[in-house]
Amino acid sequence: MFEEAQYFAPVATRDDGSVVVELATSHPGFADLVYRERRNAIAALALGHTPGDPIPVAEYTDEEHHVWALVSKELAVKHHKYAVREFLRGAERLGLPEHRIPQLQEVSDLLHPLTGFRYLPAAGLVPLREFYGVLADGLFHSTQYIRHHSVPFYTPEPDIIHEVIGHANTLASPRFAELYRAAGRAARRMETTEALEFVSKVFWFTLEFGVMREDGELRAYGAGILSSYGEIEEFRGMDIRPLDLAVMGTTKYDITKYQEVLFEAASFDHLEDTVGTFWDTCDDDAVTRLLSGRRP
Repeated sequence: MFEEAQYFAPVATRDDGSVVVELATSHPGFADLVYRERRNAIAALALGHTPGDPIPVAEYTDEEHHVWALVSKELAVKHHKYAVREFLRGAERLGLPEHRIPQLQEVSDLLHPLTGFRYLPAAGLVPLREFYGVLADGLFHSTQYIRHHSVPFYTPEPDIIHEVIGHANTLASPRFAELYRAAGRAARRMETTEALEFVSKVFWFTLEFGVMREDGELRAYGAGILSSYGEIEEFRGMDIRPLDLAVMGTTKYDITKYQEVLFEAASFDHLEDTVGTFWDTCDDDAVTRLLSGRRP
């Protein structure tokens, strides 16, 4: 199983039809029975959704809305300092609510007229081939739960703050949206698991944790950095390397820690020419050649 799988809270359906999210003992919400029931109920919404139907409404609590408002406000300040212009343009175009958690259907309705993307609800981890493949169709899988209120600036797993503040603002940019689609088309062409994982790692080190030189400054465009209150302040001090497909596609990472190795695009054109062209043209043989060049 790919790296992310071991960190997502598994979701199971019991014999009686009830849904349970199995939080680790280290999870901030593990001992909070109310939070755990909320997670179970929200996961059940996603499992019961039929593609093509409106996304089920998650009835968020005042406490959950407060977490969104707090984190949204703080991240907006950091975005103006650290985010690339294209992300800021997308955020302005999308116009997410600042003081409440938006429903995923609402996000889809805002996003679709801009770039054609829509959201799909996810109970938890989505298999690699499915998650990346549907990007080609302008679809993005997203969780609906929000992190535990005791640690509003931390989450051990992707929550709606990451999925929407990080990814939806990015997807509101036509240039970024086309890169997501290109990654999806590439994933669909891959026949082997090894090649699929290579494509997904390139996605990880770009659209999740990519950085870019802009006006002489290092700025972030990856949704993982732009949705992390702490990491966005630290990324400039990491091991910054030039874009290299073979290295990105074979570098291991740990999603529970700040990313210590980041890859820098010299410009947006550079990102599109290098990564976008790779996703547009790659197949299993191309990945094999890149992998062969990295092996002794």
